[in-house]
Amino acid sequence: MMEQVILVDEQDNQIGTEEKLEAHKNPKLHRAVSVVIINDKNEMLIHKRASTKYHCPGLWTNACCTHPKPNEDTKDSAVRRLKEEMGIDFSELNEAFTFTYKKDFDNGLTEWEFDHTFVGKVNNPEITPNPEEVDDYKWINMDELKQDISNNPDIYTYWFKVIVGKL
Repeated sequence: MMEQVILVDEQDNQIGTEEKLEAHKNPKLHRAVSVVIINDKNEMLIHKRASTKYHCPGLWTNACCTHPKPNEDTKDSAVRRLKEEMGIDFSELNEAFTFTYKKDFDNGLTEWEFDHTFVGKVNNPEITPNPEEVDDYKWINMDELKQDISNNPDIYTYWFKVIVGKL
């Protein structure tokens, strides 16, 4: 079966499911999860999306993102995806905020998400990134990150810029 996303209304009430790519071709609001990892030095873990990703390849973004599976809790999906994408086995994530955004991409797809953003504070995690998802990663000081986003906005994902603005 093709990967499904959870369709939601403006209040994040589930109203159905749809095949993932279809929900991006004919935009429908769907549930998403973003994970932010920060250490005691006020540095954030960011990664460069793999060049093979179907949208936003090669752009820098937060530790990981995903779409919860049908009947999967948002925190469970955050923990699962952090392990799958970055190889980090860490469950002490707290939901910090939610936001909705809609963004059209050059390839004709649209991301329209009700995003649950989780934050975790961890020092020196073992990181083993999935090469199908991640081309590179680094820790960056929050002040430097905000300045770089201001100077070079085109190298960061749209949703990541929203997240950093809310932290």
